[in-house]
Amino acid sequence: MNVVAADAIKTNFYGLLIKKIKMSNQKIQQFSVIGISVRTTNENGQASQDIPALWNKFMTEEIAEQIPNKIDNSIYCIYTEYEKDHTKPYTTILGCKVRNLDTIPIGMIGKTFEEATYTRYIVKGNILQGVVFDEWTKIWNSDLERAFTADFEVYGEKSLNPENAEVDIFIAVK
Repeated sequence: MNVVAADAIKTNFYGLLIKKIKMSNQKIQQFSVIGISVRTTNENGQASQDIPALWNKFMTEEIAEQIPNKIDNSIYCIYTEYEKDHTKPYTTILGCKVRNLDTIPIGMIGKTFEEATYTRYIVKGNILQGVVFDEWTKIWNSDLERAFTADFEVYGEKSLNPENAEVDIFIAVK
């Protein structure tokens, strides 16, 4: 096995195979999202409490079903409004991509994200055992020239089985 192939296959401490593929940079056109949000920070582990609570609310209150003008059923977890970088406060939005922001339900927010260049990561494995967070840890420790405008995860059809999910992570780059 060559070095690239060996690097593409990782094993987490549960012994499950996780395949990680880093794709080249790509432009993503402007898009809008409606959902719910929380202002949080990675300091003192605050995000590890706030973001799961946001996911719990999103799922238990069936927020996705209440979002008008959805383009599809994919769930977007967006990190934006960074105070500085990933070590300082930022906003997390859980929602769906929409055609427009004409109707934003009470208690939700709508936000448009401008066209930008992103590096795409595809994470495969058991999301209940932290494979997405593990990938974020690698991103935080990488030398990627991040823009800190808006980064996001996309939970589409391939993420419906949490034990064998595929999640896209898009990191805004300079």
